[in-house]
Amino acid sequence: MAGTDHARSVAGAGPAIVLVEPQLGENIGACARAMLNCGLTDMRLVNPRDGWPNPAADAMAAGAIEVLETARVYPTTAEACADLTYVLATTARPRGVTKEALVPRAAVAQLRARVDADQATGVLFGPERAGLVNEDITLADAVITVPLNPGFSSLNLAQAVLLVGYEWYQSGDDTPAVHLMSESPPAPVETREFFFTRLEAELEEAGFFYPEHLGPTMKRNLRTLFTRAGLTDQEVQSLHGVIKALTGKRRRRP
Repeated sequence: MAGTDHARSVAGAGPAIVLVEPQLGENIGACARAMLNCGLTDMRLVNPRDGWPNPAADAMAAGAIEVLETARVYPTTAEACADLTYVLATTARPRGVTKEALVPRAAVAQLRARVDADQATGVLFGPERAGLVNEDITLADAVITVPLNPGFSSLNLAQAVLLVGYEWYQSGDDTPAVHLMSESPPAPVETREFFFTRLEAELEEAGFFYPEHLGPTMKRNLRTLFTRAGLTDQEVQSLHGVIKALTGKRRRRP
């Protein structure tokens, strides 16, 4: 889905995204893209298999180069998390480790509260093939588990980062749950009323409101229909053009 507005700034502070022993540069680049989608910029790499920097990451980042350029590399997970006061580990199967397990939305609520209190936080993501080992999980305060299809719950690395990142971004976003996506603003009442009056006048002249005693009900139904459509200014202008064409008042082409 395209839609980047380069005139707008990326979001501010958020949890560090710690990729533990990532294998492919392409996957690191895809994670960088997912991070910047969600306003996250603090990438930390623990012992990346193919070294760093890795040119293969650049193409997959698809513009999120700033995340890769500022990524920090650490030899161990403990060193990557040394300055963090609250750490969550993503895992589907914490073997032999007893930890509080949070779904992503609950996990993000914990992260948000601590970030708002100026605490440093982070989320651990394990290698593509096997995930985090117990030594890494024990560093975490709690784990994040994602309720997915139990018959097929595997996520690739960038998907996991995007899922957590999306919940993070949503927790601080004030976009209405339902809103109009249009370049034309909603038509105000005055504009709609002018259209309704014109439409009713033309229909009246054409004898549409028959029998006469049903006229008020028919007019109300038409108004309800168009009002429910949530007309924009541009759409109302188009409807005026429809009336003009149907009533023969548009200048005919030669």
